Parts: sequence; structure tokens; C-alpha cells
Amino acid sequence: MKIRIKLFDILIILFVAGLIFFTVYAAYMKPHGKNQILIRGQGREWTFPAGAEETVVVPGPVGNTIVRLHENRAWIESSPCDNQNCVVTGVLVRQGQWAACLPNNVLLMVQGVQEGVDAIVW
Repeated sequence: MKIRIKLFDILIILFVAGLIFFTVYAAYMKPHGKNQILIRGQGREWTFPAGAEETVVVPGPVGNTIVRLHENRAWIESSPCDNQNCVVTGVLVRQGQWAACLPNNVLLMVQGVQEGVDAIVW
């Protein structure tokens, strides 16, 4: 039994291959914008690119909160609050992650473009 490939079959194969290539390119290889680090505290706001190397002292009602930015990561290094939940939150690297020191009115957040495909997209 011979299988004959017709012109329409070739067009469908090329269309599907192009669709697969486009999907892979859009999801994984397309250049994305850079994330930004947002720090808010008592009427002040700081915005840094994700690659910034900074130590920011954020004053608040119970003292100074120290925020570190290093190698595309951000974290609250120390805070004068009692429970230290903001420090235990750890390192933030992806868009949408955040840490807050509620007693000291400090918010640390990663903003920007989501890179790659995550569980929500699938």
C-alpha cells in the first residue's frame, strides 16, 4: 500500500510546524523586559532595576528596615519589628513576589514582565 502525500497535506504539515515554532519562540526565546524592584515605606518610594546593587535604609514608625538588592535578588536583611516575618520571607527573584514589614510600613516587591511559562499559563 502506497501513501501519497498531496499538496494540501504538505501545507498542513508546514502550518503545524510553523505554529509549533512560533509557540516555542513566544514562550521561551522572545526577549522580555527587565523586572524592577519596588520599595515603599512611610510616604517614600524607591524603584530600582533588578540588577541593581543597593542597600536601602527605609525609615518607619518602629525604626529602620534594611533592604538589600544584589545579583538580581532582593530581600529584607533586617527590621526592628518583633516577629521578623519580613526577614524570614527570604530572597525575592520573580515578578509578583513580595515581602512586607507591617509594623514598620515597608513593602518590597518585584514588578515587571513574567518570563517563561508557569503553572497558571498551562
